[in-house]
Amino acid sequence: MWTYLAIACFGVLGCWARFAQTNLVQAVYGRDFPYATLSINIVASFAMGFLFVETLERLTVSPTLRTGILTGFIGGYSTFSTFEMETLMLAEGGEMAKAGLYVVLSVGLGFAAAFGGAYIARNL
Repeated sequence: MWTYLAIACFGVLGCWARFAQTNLVQAVYGRDFPYATLSINIVASFAMGFLFVETLERLTVSPTLRTGILTGFIGGYSTFSTFEMETLMLAEGGEMAKAGLYVVLSVGLGFAAAFGGAYIARNL
């Protein structure tokens, strides 16, 4: 029961963070490329890599809090389903090069961010 509550509470915070970052990035860079979702996916990948290792190997965190942060906050913050829809919209709009670039950047930079977060957590 407490784990579900932790996921719900942290999930709300993650959704709010995503919404705020989306508004900020779109205000600065516009909407001609899904910069907001790309930035969120990269930050979430880094945070997941970092916090997964930190809370498993270095910090003493209750399983409930750990699940709330990793599943709730990062799950609410990350936007993979939005990424998929934006890729589809670019492709259906005839912008295959942008769609391909978006996929390559999201997956490549997301993996690099997750790897970097885990590496930093292990080597602090």
